[in-house]
Amino acid sequence: MSDALQDKRTATRFRILVEIADRQPAVSQGEIASEVGVTSQAVSEYIRELVDEGFVDKEGRSRYRVTKEGVDWLFREAKSLRRYAEHVTEDVLESVQEDAAVATDDVERGDAVSLSIRSGLLHATPGDEGPATGVATTDAEAGTDVGVTGFEGVIEMDTGEVTVVQVPAVRTGGSRAVDADALSELCGDADVVVAAGVEATVALRSAEAEPAVTVAAGEVAAAAAARGQSVLVVATMDAVGRVTDALRDEDISHEVRELDAR
Repeated sequence: MSDALQDKRTATRFRILVEIADRQPAVSQGEIASEVGVTSQAVSEYIRELVDEGFVDKEGRSRYRVTKEGVDWLFREAKSLRRYAEHVTEDVLESVQEDAAVATDDVERGDAVSLSIRSGLLHATPGDEGPATGVATTDAEAGTDVGVTGFEGVIEMDTGEVTVVQVPAVRTGGSRAVDADALSELCGDADVVVAAGVEATVALRSAEAEPAVTVAAGEVAAAAAARGQSVLVVATMDAVGRVTDALRDEDISHEVRELDAR
């Protein structure tokens, strides 16, 4: 474990040395004191010790620079802190994290469950045959929500497909230029339908398809696709770029297409 986690004094030395490295060579002891939460006098004493130990060079009044020895010590402590943080997040918190899932059958607290993603939701099935498993933390009847912890393995899931359909802006026809029957057929093939823009929303309603959302369409589509759902995004021409940017940011493959005019 990092020495900076063993005692408060070492932790304070670490933070002060980091602040010096960040501010060098002109170092305000008052600013460091405020940042670290100690007195200016304490900062002065710590810096004097760091100078004596060869971790800091004093170049003049209020001018300091971290030495190679000081940098090496910071690197060692930072690496130890990172390893400890990874242990906490990956080994400790992953095992105690609790999430909710839909029970596919009656489950009792303490039962082993297999985990899967269906329709974008986590599902828990009694038994431990699946590649991803957990332990139920609550009793639950089939179809209700159940708490799950102790996650192990990887949930098998392919990224869903995203199709982005462009709708003309109102100045060039808007929803009136969209073939409602063709759009309705596309909607029937999608798990999730979202809209970006007024013209897109109206076009979907004309096709008797109410969009799941009319805001943040790209972000919602990316999240749904990441959980294995096929998504149809109907977007006004002016909004297509924002939608595809959001999809690219999440590395979600997608197809942009236009419907034949009515």
